[in-house]
Amino acid sequence: QVQLVESGGGLVQPGGSLRLSCAASGSIFSINAMGWYRQAPGKERELVAAITTGGATNYADSAKGRFTISRDNAENTVYLQMNSLKPEDTGVYYCNVQGRRTVFAGVRAPYDAWGRGTQVTVSS
Repeated sequence: QVQLVESGGGLVQPGGSLRLSCAASGSIFSINAMGWYRQAPGKERELVAAITTGGATNYADSAKGRFTISRDNAENTVYLQMNSLKPEDTGVYYCNVQGRRTVFAGVRAPYDAWGRGTQVTVSS
């Protein structure tokens, strides 16, 4: 199995910054895409930012210019640097990692793992 541990959420004032981290561990053979999703109260979960193994990134329009996603392939960790935070950025942020895992010797299988979420609240 693949486990994800998120950290870095909290309460911040508008205009402030937070950095989220997500570390993947377990029977990982390879990691392809890593990303962050947000679920605001009463809304569906939506993509905030994603990054491929090669470093190609994709951002929601609301995140462009303010958020930066990065990854440390050696540590199987993905980060989300969030600057100029707004009240509408409030929500639970979930880490998502996709790749292939080792089932047993010589046998791989795809996985699509989710973290438990970390709360981000932007309020004065």
